[in-house]
Amino acid sequence: MRAIVCKEFGPPEKLVIEELADPQAGPGELLIRIEATSIVFPDTLVIEDKYQFHEETPFVPGSNFVGEVIGMGEGVEGFAVGDRVGAGGTGGFAELAVVDARQADPIPEDVPPAQATGLMYGLGTCLYALKNRGELKPGETLLVLGASGHLGIGAVELGKLLGARVIAAASSEEKLALCRDAGADETINYSTEDLKQRTKDLTGGWGADVIFDGVGGDYAEAALRSIAWEGRFLVIGFPAGIPKIPLNLALLKGCQIVGVFLGMAVKRDAETLQQTRRELFELVASGRLEVPISRSYKLDEIPQALRDLLDRKVLGKIVYEP
Repeated sequence: MRAIVCKEFGPPEKLVIEELADPQAGPGELLIRIEATSIVFPDTLVIEDKYQFHEETPFVPGSNFVGEVIGMGEGVEGFAVGDRVGAGGTGGFAELAVVDARQADPIPEDVPPAQATGLMYGLGTCLYALKNRGELKPGETLLVLGASGHLGIGAVELGKLLGARVIAAASSEEKLALCRDAGADETINYSTEDLKQRTKDLTGGWGADVIFDGVGGDYAEAALRSIAWEGRFLVIGFPAGIPKIPLNLALLKGCQIVGVFLGMAVKRDAETLQQTRRELFELVASGRLEVPISRSYKLDEIPQALRDLLDRKVLGKIVYEP
């Protein structure tokens, strides 16, 4: 099979394309023919050894994929050849992958592979963040930073479905147009507008009840200064850098700063995560929630896709499809 291989940690340009022996399913494993793999920002961190989880080189990156089961190892139960499943970890930037059957999830036939892949990473993170961690209520105001990205668009859509008034913040008019198409009620261009003041203006001085921060950097403190009394500031990720927050703001605002780490929550709160997964599939299958794919890349183009992510050129969700 052909695959992207990380032989040494570094930027996307260090990745190589190789012909590898087809993997075989061992005891308790599934062999999957990959149909789609989401290309997400953590992939850029994994290949530089900057992520929470360390991989040993050489390895095939690609953390969230969907495919057809074409082989099973001894002892596998609950699956059959021909089933479509989703899985995570590594190995998604290839034509085939082997996964632990215990970590694979059945994918409904009425959910397309490109939309299903990375569903828990993207929309799962958003739904878990807004509903379980942020306790977003109908009628509240949600401010989404980095609102045109994979996670941001999901937060905009789910915020509307949960009954919130959604303010989308991004760095260009092109990105904000995408946010409006996704249902944002108001938008802020934080490359040209004062994020704190504009949020205050749009909320009549009250501020945002819940802030979804998937950006970090200098935007985090400015957003926190615009939070409402007893608001919830959701810490999602840091593509703009890890911010240093003056903790006196939490006191003055009576607010909560809440971490959202779905990867660990999967291990510690399986019941809640199963419910989140069921809700997502129901929303997508019913058509109430759409997962827009802005671009599909072939295997040879994956290094460029990762570079585009690092250079903040990506709108919405992008995927690899063999």
